[in-house]
Amino acid sequence: MLLNQKVPLSVMILTKNEEKNIDECLQSVSWAKDIIVLDDESTDKTKDITLRYTDRFVHRKMDIEGRHRNYGYALAQEEWILSLDADERVSPELASELKKIISDSSNPHNGFAIPRKNYIGPYWIRHGGWYPSAQLKFFRKNNFQYREDEVHPLAQLKGSWGVLKGDIIHYSYKDFGDFISKLNNQSTREAQKWIRTGREMKFYVALWRTVDRFFRSYLLKKGYKDGFIGLMMAIFASLYQILSYAKYWEMKKNANSFYQNR
Repeated sequence: MLLNQKVPLSVMILTKNEEKNIDECLQSVSWAKDIIVLDDESTDKTKDITLRYTDRFVHRKMDIEGRHRNYGYALAQEEWILSLDADERVSPELASELKKIISDSSNPHNGFAIPRKNYIGPYWIRHGGWYPSAQLKFFRKNNFQYREDEVHPLAQLKGSWGVLKGDIIHYSYKDFGDFISKLNNQSTREAQKWIRTGREMKFYVALWRTVDRFFRSYLLKKGYKDGFIGLMMAIFASLYQILSYAKYWEMKKNANSFYQNR
């Protein structure tokens, strides 16, 4: 492959007001032939920055996360797709691996899980289940999709898959406040999913999962090795279930009150 020749890879990136992230994300995959940015009604300079790298800037309001991502994958023009969020970067080691796989026609797998280095601010979270935290993010078109879930959609792959060694650098949270803000948003969407699907969630189950998540993250997966940050990450992450339940309970109560008062 010539030095400046683009690699036959489609990269699909989700954005919403990502002017602070999108430039470095796009730089890390500028060698890819097909770059799609699927944007959820950004009002900042995300589009202007994107157009320096690709003209494939697509507007679509986020509805259900799984459905939104699948829409983006359907736009891909190449056989292989790499799925990214704007706060993720492809490391040089990972880029080399991806190029090698794409050029190998004998590769038997339809997808690959990629380890992620998750950061809060400048700190890499090495323990507590935060690394390698591999996710299926590199796959052949038409062989992968997400189930249509509002949050944390289930990945569905046809055929076999492997695990890569190179990392995605994931600047997950700017600080603790950013973590809490995203936790609040995701727990709301989780509660909405339970309501939409008719799932009956019990308080004692949510409470048990909260305690279990903290125990596993901080002790079994050695989150304590990350010091104070490890402790905070374990506490905040464990609160996801109980926050989701509280919002679920509130939504059900409000819905019942609405029908009773009609």
